Amino acid sequence: MKRSHLFTAIAGGGVAVAVMFASYPAVFGNPTAPASASETGSAEGSGHKHEEGAHTGEEEAGKRPEGAASKGSGHNHEEGAHTGEEEAAKLPEGAVKMSAAQLAASKIDVMTVGPGTLSKRLTVPGVIIPDRNRVGRVAAKVIGTVAELKKRLGETVEKGELIAILDSREVADAKSEFFGARVNQELQSTLFEREETLWKKQVTAEQRLLRARTTNREAELRSELARQKLSALGISDEEIEALKTAGDTAKGLERYQVRSPIGGRVVEQLVDLGTPVGGEGQAKELYAVADLSALWVELTVPTADLDQVREGQRVTISNGSGGKPTTGKIVFTSPLLNQDTRSAKVIAEIDNATGAWRPGAFVTADIAIEERAVAQVIPNTAVQTIEGKPNVFVRTEQGFQARALTTANDDGQLSEVTSGLEPGEVVAVTNTFLLKAEIGKSEAEHAH
Repeated sequence: MKRSHLFTAIAGGGVAVAVMFASYPAVFGNPTAPASASETGSAEGSGHKHEEGAHTGEEEAGKRPEGAASKGSGHNHEEGAHTGEEEAAKLPEGAVKMSAAQLAASKIDVMTVGPGTLSKRLTVPGVIIPDRNRVGRVAAKVIGTVAELKKRLGETVEKGELIAILDSREVADAKSEFFGARVNQELQSTLFEREETLWKKQVTAEQRLLRARTTNREAELRSELARQKLSALGISDEEIEALKTAGDTAKGLERYQVRSPIGGRVVEQLVDLGTPVGGEGQAKELYAVADLSALWVELTVPTADLDQVREGQRVTISNGSGGKPTTGKIVFTSPLLNQDTRSAKVIAEIDNATGAWRPGAFVTADIAIEERAVAQVIPNTAVQTIEGKPNVFVRTEQGFQARALTTANDDGQLSEVTSGLEPGEVVAVTNTFLLKAEIGKSEAEHAH
């Protein structure tokens, strides 16, 4: 009986064996003690139930397809991994998917591949200064006091715009003299016409006609001199004509209008309301106006390099703080040397329509002393090394595609492309390290 039960327990599996040990503690503790009928029945029943349970588990396992995963988070994770691998497999190797919004957020600029110029450069220091041809000093041409200031510091003005008004006794005297000369001219002109009419009728002698003609001519000269005096004080022809029209009704003869000589911005305000100007020891200027849409760069070139620098050469200006450089050209090379520094002054002109450059800033200038045209060029910032080879990122419909290329000469900023790109293709030129990092990230996920 015991052998039969032991055989059954072994056939039922490890669980049945454990139950057998639990059902017969006394048997294994005392082999000579007989087992009671109740204990034997209980053990047999327990072993039978476990055997059935074991068979049921085997049957259920047999119904499940081979390799199928059980329900739960492990199954979902496996499906997600397969989905990611399928999506990555859709993109060719070296491709980066990027939308227009992502492109703008990453601040990746692109350019079209085409011809360009490689340059041999001479690097020299420089400082930005205003273009002397675009600076206007608003002078006080008369003695007086500041009555009104129409413009504030930093405001924009147009050429000929009224910017200040002075009260000046000098101007009042000049206008009064002009009025007197005009009145006298009109009177002498009338007397001359009368004498000429009488002479023609042989009523008066010719001597009186000649005297009247001379007096009239002198009156015309005095009137013209008075007009020129007003012009010398800076009074416009329009104002003078208005004085003629106003005649005896003219008021405010002491008022003197100050107008801007050029268009630009007010960069200096040198007087206040009530400030006396024009006299000895008094202010001579009211404002300084500058047109900063174009600037000069004063470069310091050593004597040893002067023979390489010529007017008309292209120059690239950078501020050293990571800002976008600008280009210009050399407009003046001084024939004189500075005795202290043994260098010559060289002036380059740059465009400043955006207002990005400010006078007084120190800059670095790269002068293109030798240039060579090539068929295809790209900025050096566009090139990234991938697997030991130079690559660029070509714009595609989905984003960018890394492509190996061959370069020849470079000038520190641009490289000549000999193979790997076609004219007209669009490539990324800034922040290309982000695209390289994205490729490395995709390869790492694929390997995982």
